[in-house]
Amino acid sequence: MCGALLQLHAAGEDPREIVRRALQLNERNDEIARSYTFLERQENDFLDGAGSVKHRDSKTWDVTLLEGSPYRRLIRRNDMPLPAKEEKEQQENLEKSNAVRRQETPEQRQERIAAWEHGRKARQDELKDVPNAFDFRLIGEEEIDGVKTWVIEGRPRAGYRGHSKQSAYYLKMKGRIWVSKDDYQPVKIEAESIDTIALGAFLVRLGKGAHVHLEFARVNGEVWLPKEIRFGGAARIVLVKGLRLETDISFSDYKKFTTESHVVGAGQ
Repeated sequence: MCGALLQLHAAGEDPREIVRRALQLNERNDEIARSYTFLERQENDFLDGAGSVKHRDSKTWDVTLLEGSPYRRLIRRNDMPLPAKEEKEQQENLEKSNAVRRQETPEQRQERIAAWEHGRKARQDELKDVPNAFDFRLIGEEEIDGVKTWVIEGRPRAGYRGHSKQSAYYLKMKGRIWVSKDDYQPVKIEAESIDTIALGAFLVRLGKGAHVHLEFARVNGEVWLPKEIRFGGAARIVLVKGLRLETDISFSDYKKFTTESHVVGAGQ
C-alpha cells in the first residue's frame, strides 16, 4: 500500500483536484441526463430495534420527459402491476398532464421548466462545497466493472464553514469516492455519518454510523448516470418510535428522449 501511495503522489495526482474535477464533470453529466428517461424503483425496509424487518414495500416509477420537464408515473407496487383501476387512474393523470402542458402559454412553459431547473441547479450548487469541506488522501487504486479508479478518502476539515445550509451535513460525514482514471468520473461513493443528521424536514434522522452508498453506470458511452442509492445502518423515522428505515433506490432502462418522442395515451 505504501508503495502504491508513493507512486500516486509521484504522478502528481492531487486528491482534492481529482474530486473537484469529478464534481465538475458530474455537473456536465447532470445536463446530459436531462435527455434520458428511466425506471426508478424504491424499496423501503422498516426494522425494529433488533434489526428484524417488520414491513417492506416498494414502488416503481416510469420517469419520462413531458413537454420539457420530468413526469413520474407509478407503474408497479411491490414489484406487481397496479390493479386495473389504479393503472387507469395513473394513465388518465398522465394524459391530463400532457394535455395541460401542451396548452401552456410560452410564459407558463418557461416558468414550469425554470422551477425544475432551479431545484436541479440548487442540488449541484450544494456539491461545490465538497472539495473544501474535507481533507482528502489517496489510499489506493481499484478496478470496478472493468473501470480503473482512484480510491480517495475524505474526512471533515476542522473548522470548515460552508456557504449553504446543506454543507453543515458535511461536518457530520466521512467517506470514500472511487473516481475513474480514464475520464475523472465518480463511479462509486460511500459515506458514513459520524454524528446525527436530520433529513426531510426532520422526519427522518440518520444516527451515528448510518451508511450512504451510491453507484454510477456509463450509459450510451456518453454519460455516467445513477445506478443505485442505498441508505442504511442507523436511519430512524422520528414520528415512529423504535423503528428504523433502510432504503434502496435503483435506476434502470435508461433511454434517450429525442424531440421526436411523444407521450401518448393508451391505444394511441
